[in-house]
Amino acid sequence: MSTREDVIQAFLDAQGWGGAERSLLAADASFRRYLRLQRDGERAVLMDAPPPEDVRPFERVAALLLRLGLSAPRPLAVEAAAGLLLLEDLGDATFTRVLARGDDEAGLYRLAIDTLIALHRGWSVDLPGAGELPPYDEARLLDEALLLTDWFLPALRGRPTPAPLREAYIEAWRAVFPAAQALPETLVLRDYHVDNLMILEGRAGVAACGLLDFQDAVRGSPAYDLVSLLEDARRDIAPELAEEMFERYRAAFEALDGAQLRAAMSVLGAQRSAKIIGIFTRLDRRDRKPGYLRHIPRVWRLLQGDLAHPALAPVRAWFDREIPVAERIAPPRETAPRETAPRETAP
Repeated sequence: MSTREDVIQAFLDAQGWGGAERSLLAADASFRRYLRLQRDGERAVLMDAPPPEDVRPFERVAALLLRLGLSAPRPLAVEAAAGLLLLEDLGDATFTRVLARGDDEAGLYRLAIDTLIALHRGWSVDLPGAGELPPYDEARLLDEALLLTDWFLPALRGRPTPAPLREAYIEAWRAVFPAAQALPETLVLRDYHVDNLMILEGRAGVAACGLLDFQDAVRGSPAYDLVSLLEDARRDIAPELAEEMFERYRAAFEALDGAQLRAAMSVLGAQRSAKIIGIFTRLDRRDRKPGYLRHIPRVWRLLQGDLAHPALAPVRAWFDREIPVAERIAPPRETAPRETAPRETAP
């Protein structure tokens, strides 16, 4: 019986990379990992995504982005049944790394905003493969928001969330989602933030912005990736910089109503923060990955900021009633061993 290593070696042999030196480039909260391959001065990246992980969504979205003139890793070879994808290597200069060394923060965020503008201007549902993307509809948004009641609250209080409390939470979100869905639909990459953006030397304009981690892309509101960038779960962004970037985006679309955009960003920002609090708790409780818990206080601050928008009134009322400010914290760490393993990517 073939081992995973046998499958990988056979794939690389067939592509002429069998003798390449391998090193772990990245891993995430799923079973997916990325290996850098080096041979004779050339480099490539192997996405190793054992089934039931699926490499086809990444390949499909990469093709869409490349068609729009954006810089996704170019697929070089694929063995979908085995969960293997050979990709162009975009290097190591993530925005996170270049920010850490002191590069121009405002300049990097302008590039990220301009890349979003180019994506949203070029997007059409008629693009090849676009119709295969799932919609970011109410059901999907609700399922994600419920991660807070289904994981965070039980971890905090030591008991399951009562059904009436959970149902009231659902109804509150249903009341506010129309504000999030009022804008024209576009491609939503879903994890559009500095960890997944890269600086590419030798490329001009928005092509200098490399894009990563978009396999979960959907069709939905243009506000989602904008708020994902400006309300980052892992780093603080000055309000003045966030406002400058908001205005830069809004000014690129003359027909876009600024008030509608702010309302959509607030609703989707709150939904995203609720989801992230739930996911980070689940990574600790179910998957024994406590490192994400340190980000939860920041995410609560972001959530509270979004709840201040009038469009969130029903959701804000639920939070004020059910999770007082004193409980808006990281839950205690899980210490008991768990047998289950992760299958999702943390935002």
